[in-house]
Amino acid sequence: MAAVSLRLGDLVWGKLGRYPPWPGKIVNPPKDLKKPRGKKCFFVKFFGTEDHAWIKVEQLKPYHAHKEEMIKINKGKRFQQAVDAVEEFLRRTKGKDQTSSHTSADDKSRRNSSEERSRPNSGDEKRKLSLTEGKVKKNMGEGKKRVSSGSTERGSKSPLKRAQEQSPRKRGRPPKDEKDLTIPESSTVKGMMAGPMAAFKWQPTASEPVKDADPHFHHFLLSQTEKPAVCYQAITKKLKICEEETGSTSIQAADSTAVNGSITPTDKKIGFLGLGLMGSGIVSNLLKMGHTVTVWNRTAEKCDLFIQEGARLGRTPAEVVSTCDITFACVSDPKAAKDLVLGPSGVLQGIRPGKCYVDMSTVDADTVTELAQVIVSRGGRFLEAPVSGNQQLSNDGMLVILAAGDRGLYEDCSSCFQAMGKTSFFLGEVGNAAKMMLIVNMVQGSFMATIAEGLTLAQVTGQSQQTLLDILNQGQLASIFLDQKCQNILQGNFKPDFYLKYIQKDLRLAIALGDAVNHPTPMAAAANEVYKRAKALDQSDNDMSAVYRAYIH
Repeated sequence: MAAVSLRLGDLVWGKLGRYPPWPGKIVNPPKDLKKPRGKKCFFVKFFGTEDHAWIKVEQLKPYHAHKEEMIKINKGKRFQQAVDAVEEFLRRTKGKDQTSSHTSADDKSRRNSSEERSRPNSGDEKRKLSLTEGKVKKNMGEGKKRVSSGSTERGSKSPLKRAQEQSPRKRGRPPKDEKDLTIPESSTVKGMMAGPMAAFKWQPTASEPVKDADPHFHHFLLSQTEKPAVCYQAITKKLKICEEETGSTSIQAADSTAVNGSITPTDKKIGFLGLGLMGSGIVSNLLKMGHTVTVWNRTAEKCDLFIQEGARLGRTPAEVVSTCDITFACVSDPKAAKDLVLGPSGVLQGIRPGKCYVDMSTVDADTVTELAQVIVSRGGRFLEAPVSGNQQLSNDGMLVILAAGDRGLYEDCSSCFQAMGKTSFFLGEVGNAAKMMLIVNMVQGSFMATIAEGLTLAQVTGQSQQTLLDILNQGQLASIFLDQKCQNILQGNFKPDFYLKYIQKDLRLAIALGDAVNHPTPMAAAANEVYKRAKALDQSDNDMSAVYRAYIH
């Protein structure tokens, strides 16, 4: 986009990264939000979303001059809703201007009329003045005796006076509900700015119900901070990031079109291998968002449902890779990941120059590095992209994607990542995502074991487990994860949302990661032993919360 002359209050099309422009308005940023150093930029609040961002001036275009052009290239439902919001804003603004103009004209007319009536000779003027003074004195004397009411009183007043008394506001000043038409800054912004980062999340208010918030993929708002550090703060469904300026690893997030509903699916053919708990939800969301998907699963029957939803069937991994531009895979462990690539009719046999392979399995860094090397050696492109979440989050398209490897491929996967997740991180070179994913699951698995330990201790000491949960839910540990897993235990429902055997596998790999760098992991090691006991009690295929049974047997 070419640079243009803009100012505060202008309606614009703002472009973030490689995604289509979105309608917004240049507004004043909160005073605590520092302006990024470098190129000139404006703070833009986007219509139809809860997003704001500093946008470089060359990434902005005037709204009216480019409206038709933008509407032609964006057809999404959410995009249209955003445009409708702009048009409604313009209609109301125009209505206010016309009202103000009419009021001003009426005032001028009344003033002229009054001046003409006040021109008679001085004798008439004095008589009128005397009469007026007499009326004022009389009214002042009677005022104390009057009670407000009255058709009689209303009838004695001019239409102008009645209008003034009925309206609590001064002429020309918009009422409170109209002030918000300019997309105001939230009153909660200042409180949210506490902390080390300058990016922020727009809190929903009474006038902005949660249902209007985008339920899926969100922007990372990038801005400068005083301290060069990497810090993540998750609030509801919005994540924020501040860049690490001095480190060697670039950690950035995928920009989105501001709302998942307006995703423009890539025209590339997508392949997907592995339709387990996570893979099934991912494929379903790829199809819902309009992607062309070819599926394969070791148990072919699992493909039937997706064929009915519009997917194509691949007979082997090699065939899927050879017929698709980007192939994703999500399997259970390092052995399955290697077999899928290196085995008979495997991925490697379908790789040729330009073919792309994205491994979403949670494996160790050595495994993913080996797979990357063999894919690249055949002229292919490789990205690792393990996901943080569970079956429910996969079904809802709310996964967190951790990616590393080919940055260009990461960019090419943007619409797919938006369809399957609420946000994604790019973590640099191959192996980084595997390490980060193991650390995340190590923390989660250890926490789950501690929850189970606390509930059993409450039981054997005569305390109410439900009361313990109620107390935890009112404290600092309160979370959806805590509540769901405790409910599983209290109800004895261990239907898998995240297999116990897989969290134990991740703990084992995390401990090995610590050993490789001579870093102690005693908490993870203790939790791993409890999960191993649960597996011995035949809990492998139950949810991870079934680790509870290791404490009661």
